[in-house]
Amino acid sequence: MSTATGILVNLPRGGGRRFQRDVSDWQTEDKVPAPKYRHAAPSAPWPWMDFNQDNATVNQRTDLHVWRDYPQSHFGNWTPDQVQRCRMLTICKGQYMCQIHKVDVLANGIFEKPEEETRTRKIPSDDATAMEFWDELNTSDKSHLRVQVLFVENMTENVLRLLGAKYNIEPFFFASSANWIPSRYQEDPHDGQDDHITVVLPFIRTINNQQERDSPTPSHEIRYPQEKGLAPLTDEKQTIDTQAPLVLSDKKVLLQDLLAIHMVRSVKENIIISYHHSSKLQKTTAKRLQSLVQRTGDSVYWQKLYNKSSDPTFVFLAILWYALYAWDEALEVLYEHLSEQLESTNATTHIIHTRELHKLQAHLLYYQQLLRDFHKSVEFVRNTPNPAMDNDANRDISEKLLHQESDTLLAEIERLEKQRLVQSDRLRNAMALAFSTVNIEDSRSMQDLTKATMRDSAAMKQISYLTMIFLPASYLSSVFGMNVKEINPGTLETLATYVGSTIILTALTAWVVVALQEHSSFHPGKQSLARRVAWPLFYLCGMIARMVKAVMTWWAARRRVTD
Repeated sequence: MSTATGILVNLPRGGGRRFQRDVSDWQTEDKVPAPKYRHAAPSAPWPWMDFNQDNATVNQRTDLHVWRDYPQSHFGNWTPDQVQRCRMLTICKGQYMCQIHKVDVLANGIFEKPEEETRTRKIPSDDATAMEFWDELNTSDKSHLRVQVLFVENMTENVLRLLGAKYNIEPFFFASSANWIPSRYQEDPHDGQDDHITVVLPFIRTINNQQERDSPTPSHEIRYPQEKGLAPLTDEKQTIDTQAPLVLSDKKVLLQDLLAIHMVRSVKENIIISYHHSSKLQKTTAKRLQSLVQRTGDSVYWQKLYNKSSDPTFVFLAILWYALYAWDEALEVLYEHLSEQLESTNATTHIIHTRELHKLQAHLLYYQQLLRDFHKSVEFVRNTPNPAMDNDANRDISEKLLHQESDTLLAEIERLEKQRLVQSDRLRNAMALAFSTVNIEDSRSMQDLTKATMRDSAAMKQISYLTMIFLPASYLSSVFGMNVKEINPGTLETLATYVGSTIILTALTAWVVVALQEHSSFHPGKQSLARRVAWPLFYLCGMIARMVKAVMTWWAARRRVTD
């Protein structure tokens, strides 16, 4: 179990340099936002509206630029307020150099392998370069390509508007990506012509958690450095937040990542756009995913699929396999961490260990939801055939192969879900064992406490016996020390005066004590102070009434017997 005070993770920052960031920062400003599912797809008629502020009507403008005023130039219901509210352009601000990494698949299914310089297109944020890229998008010939995949990193506002306007992309794709909303939908389908499909899929990935230290330190003495102004991160201070990264140990962290893919399937050209928006967390880079997709062209199995079918959807499906690999590695690391936790369950029942078990269980339950979204996304791809393939001679073969490969991926997702379920059951069993151990220890403590109480009770009885032995002697000494005539001749007071004073003082004390009690057997509860002060009168009246009632009952019973 990790009880470190602060954990630092190395993250890339330009030019290959690395800097350290504290996990406690992640759990505040950089954690993944909770998804707003009502804004996930075009079927929602009021995207990112505030019903308390937005007007019921939308003013249609006619002076909009074709791409500078995207999305309203193509989707008139997206007003500037809604665009600002969804943050699709806000997260692009501050980006000065967009990088687009390309993968070109030729018509024969072969992956083109150009030079490294030609694979990446760098687009500064100035308007002149944006116009050049716009002309390039409209004039480039892609007739020799089966599909082109664009992995966009550090997307600028101009590039977002250019791609959205060129390929008529629903703004929901960019909005869902910016807000981490799982979504999957088909838009604008035309039989025998084209359609658009979108999948936004959060998943869990493992990253290394490396600390830079000047000299080796024993593991039990490690205290990780903190950024200035940050409180030490202890297990007591960690809230159970499933949107935040899960720190497993000083070596691994489970981080939530995102696949945001949009595909245009057409008889003219096929484009896949993978959106990698900027984040302070260590997300999968566009360059990394581009290199992995490029390597699928070297796979013998996948190359056969590309040869058998000309459907570009197989490239889309191959990208989804990356999420499965990440999930599999994450659950493997989580299994090892969970095994360590189970070994320490018998050794300790400390509150920190119990909180760690509950935190793991909360994340496992959240992973169940993410795996279900993964399953639904693959089913969506399988059940959404490519309309551009309607006139293809190998349409039936392509559809059969797509179902077959999708079912293979679905089977792997089901395996992951069963693996997650087993880990959840193991954790639940460990939690039950921890609670049983605590209950047994509490029972033993209560038994010891009972024995100690019995010993104390015996000692108190002995003290009581001693008090009773000396009580008569103490009483007699007090009596013979009284200054009354009957005992000490020549004094002024008498024994009758002492008895009368004692009775009056005792009655007055009892009257005050009962009157000050809000709940007493001498008067009903929740009475006013005046009512409680007069309790002797009411008590005496009640006693007389009970006596009269008893006499009348006795008299009536006697008359019945006589008659």
